[in-house]
Amino acid sequence: MLSRLLPQSRHDFRGAYLELLKRSLCDLLSPQTFSAVPQDDGTVVAEPLDGGLLDRRLDGRDWPLNGTTMVGMQRLNAVQRCIEQIARDRVPGDVIETGVWRGGTSIFMRAAMRANGLADRDVWLADSFQGLPAPDKERYPADVRPEQWANLDKFDFLAVSQEEVRAAFERHGLLDERVRFLPGWFSETLPTMRGRQWSLLRLDGDMYESTIVALENLYDGLSVGGFVMVDDYGAIPPCKQAVDDFRAERGIDDEIHTVDWTGAWWRRSR
Repeated sequence: MLSRLLPQSRHDFRGAYLELLKRSLCDLLSPQTFSAVPQDDGTVVAEPLDGGLLDRRLDGRDWPLNGTTMVGMQRLNAVQRCIEQIARDRVPGDVIETGVWRGGTSIFMRAAMRANGLADRDVWLADSFQGLPAPDKERYPADVRPEQWANLDKFDFLAVSQEEVRAAFERHGLLDERVRFLPGWFSETLPTMRGRQWSLLRLDGDMYESTIVALENLYDGLSVGGFVMVDDYGAIPPCKQAVDDFRAERGIDDEIHTVDWTGAWWRRSR
C-alpha cells in the first residue's frame, strides 16, 4: 500500500529522507499503529489500525494515538509540493501554520524547507497550546457545533503544550533558531503578524473564527505565487464557509484545488 509513495529514483536521497519523515510523523513505521477514538465524555479509546483501515491514515481520517500529525500522507505530500514550488520560483516569505497540534506538519515543513534550500526562512507555529477555544456564538454563529461535537474544546487529547511540540522538533533534529512559536488565541496573536511576508499559509484551526481571523491578518502579507493551504475545507462546514466568505469579500478567484477528502489549497496570482 505504502510502496506507491516511494521516491521514483533510487538516488533521490532528499526524497527518501522526506518520505521516511512523513511515515514517522504519521506513525506508519511500527509493526502496529493505533487510532485514538473520541468518546462523548471527552476521553479517547485506543483502537488498532491495520489492514484496509490503514487507508484512513493515508487520508488523515483518524486521530493517531502516537503520531505527531493528523493530516495523513496525502496532505504532507501536498505541503512538500508547495514548498518545492516556492523554492523553484523563489517566492519570498516565511511560512506559518495556524493550529499545530503535536507539531508534526510544522516539523515536516521545516525539513522540506531545509531540503530545498530555504533553511534561512522562519517557520511560525501559531497555536493556543491549550486545545480549541469555546465557540463565540454571538460573533461567529457558524461555529455553533452539532450536539455530538458540542464539547470538542474539552478533549484533552487535542491540547498539546508548547513544550511537547518543542520536544518533538528536538527528537527529529529540526529545532533551530528559525522555528518560531506564537502561543495564544489567534484573535490576540495573529494581528501582531500583520506586515510580515509569507510564502505559505497553512490553516488548521477547524473553526470559522480561527480560519477567518487567520486569513484577515495574514493574507495581505502573502507573496504573489505563495500558497494558502486549508486543512479542513472539505470536512468542517464552518471552515469552508470562512474561506468562501473571505474569498468572496476580497474578490479572490484563484482556483481551489483539492488534496484529498478535506484538504484544499490555492495559489495567489495577484
